[in-house]
Amino acid sequence: MIRVALADDQLLVRAGFRALLAAQPDIEVVGEAADGEQALALVRERRPDVVLMDIRMPVLDGLAATRGITGDPALGGVKVVMLTTFELDEYVFEAIRSGASGFLVKDTEPEELLRAVRAVVGGDALLSPGVTRRLIAEFAARSREPAPAAALAELTEREREVMALVGMGLSNQEIARRLVVSPLTAKTHVSRTMVKLDARDRAQLVVLAYESGLVRPGWLG
Repeated sequence: MIRVALADDQLLVRAGFRALLAAQPDIEVVGEAADGEQALALVRERRPDVVLMDIRMPVLDGLAATRGITGDPALGGVKVVMLTTFELDEYVFEAIRSGASGFLVKDTEPEELLRAVRAVVGGDALLSPGVTRRLIAEFAARSREPAPAAALAELTEREREVMALVGMGLSNQEIARRLVVSPLTAKTHVSRTMVKLDARDRAQLVVLAYESGLVRPGWLG
């Protein structure tokens, strides 16, 4: 059972998400919060698998609440998906750097929301279909805290190659085809790279790929 918490200051938004999620046999909504402080308290108490977190909330915004979750070792298993009204939200990249596993626009299709919840639990990074890799590259290029090149010193040549492909948005299946290896081998390389770099999930690995210079915005075509 996937346990989900909802954090949004709009009651109607929470009600809509709750109705959709609760109707699924493999998903349980374990609580709701109307601001960031409530969200933090809820997560600490209920320990959900996934939090759907609005970026803009009163008292404490979604970015600060997300940092509170991802910065707490006791909450290491909690994944955060940020919710935004606009696809070109200026906080999108900052949300991922804060530890979010991805983001969705609020008017996303129901099927996409359900896929999102299941995807992040499985360890995948999630981007709303309307938010392109080019946009992520733009935010990454503006990063205020670039990772030092030494951060990649522990990686093998193949792991660097795999990390670059992850940064370009390729799935494990696509990486496997590109490198002519099995999907399991590709997944193993991705997992080992994440462990070596202490990346919380695939989204964090994408950020590091840009910040370290393994991937450049112009490469996306």
